[in-house]
Amino acid sequence: MDGIEADYAGRLRVLRLDVQDVAGKELADEYGVLGTPTFIFLDPQGSELWRSVGSINADKVAESLP
Repeated sequence: MDGIEADYAGRLRVLRLDVQDVAGKELADEYGVLGTPTFIFLDPQGSELWRSVGSINADKVAESLP
């Protein structure tokens, strides 16, 4: 994830949640996160475009960016 974050700086915002933290758990519950790591790709309006559990594909990230 660090590499994807660096490659797409300015075009992609990465938020990391600690699901052991109260706020992180609340957001994980809100988004239906059942396992970690879970990556959720949202559009600028906050609608979910896709999610990946366990790993993330850098090519899919690139294809999803405007």
